[in-house]
Amino acid sequence: MEYNANTISKWLSGETVCRMLGISKRTLQNYRDQRRIPFYQTGRKIYYKITEVDAFLEQHHIKSRYQEGSVL
Repeated sequence: MEYNANTISKWLSGETVCRMLGISKRTLQNYRDQRRIPFYQTGRKIYYKITEVDAFLEQHHIKSRYQEGSVL
């Protein structure tokens, strides 16, 4: 994914991350508890770096058969 610094903040809320990943708040909390996704916390507020959420998505990319070199 490519992001423009003028159109999107460096820091994301949990709600935004849930929408990006298509997951529930509880699943996001499980990811934090299991240290699957990096996060930053100040007081009770939790933030996520957009670059780290993007890296998380890239790590979980599953190639299609076509991308792997096989012919359909």
